[in-house]
Amino acid sequence: MRIPKIAALLSAASTLLALSVAPAAVAVPSSEASDHTPDTYSVLQLNLCLSGLAGCYPDTEYPRVVDEAAAKIETTGPDAVTVNEACSGDIARIAEGTGYDYRFATVMYRGAPLECTKPGGRGVFGNAVLVDGTITASEDQAFRSQLGSEERRWLCVETEQGVRACTAHLSVAGSAAQAATNQSQCEELTSVLARDGQAKATIFAGDVNRKKGCAPAGFWTATDADAGQAPGIQHAYGSRGWLPNPTTVIVPMTYTDHDGLFVESMLRPNN
Repeated sequence: MRIPKIAALLSAASTLLALSVAPAAVAVPSSEASDHTPDTYSVLQLNLCLSGLAGCYPDTEYPRVVDEAAAKIETTGPDAVTVNEACSGDIARIAEGTGYDYRFATVMYRGAPLECTKPGGRGVFGNAVLVDGTITASEDQAFRSQLGSEERRWLCVETEQGVRACTAHLSVAGSAAQAATNQSQCEELTSVLARDGQAKATIFAGDVNRKKGCAPAGFWTATDADAGQAPGIQHAYGSRGWLPNPTTVIVPMTYTDHDGLFVESMLRPNN
């Protein structure tokens, strides 16, 4: 296990604070000097802009974006990693390099899987959850409300630690119709996360394309409001009864248009 204490992250980050545009947007130090403690659980949220079609893709300088993502996982050492705008082959490469187990949810584009391009041969477009350990079960489904060419889906995995880890990438909310679709998806996400109530530890992280949260009652909310890129629209939610006292660190990213969101909380035992 490679999990750093959040206190160690914040302590090292404070030495770089004066170099950051946003106070929390600081470099995350190596986890090599930090030991995992079993009473914490952490998640790292990344949006990697990997399809090859989006306007942000030229700035990813592929494959640097994939190398950067793997490096951030190694240095932050999260229990779970949630990834939006990913490609299945790139996720497989990251998982192999970091030793994480993973599940990938393919997103339909105009009714069919979207082959990632520039270069090709990287699999299909979608979202992923990776865990430092073993995934025991998974579930994914398209949201009932959809608008535009790109399908929006949610993905949840069950882990050997007894934690349910989920992600989703909601529709953009520019026009009135888009905002209505985003709101409907947000409400459905709330129901999905609340399905087990407080019966088990549930954590979510994803790009929800909105600043108002989608967390169910009894969940905390953390956001990337202090990020240097696209602030406020990546969120993390956790069931307060199992995962109390969350602390957030912004993880700067060079080769994608969103910074990373790292959140660590306490983890109460399930027995």
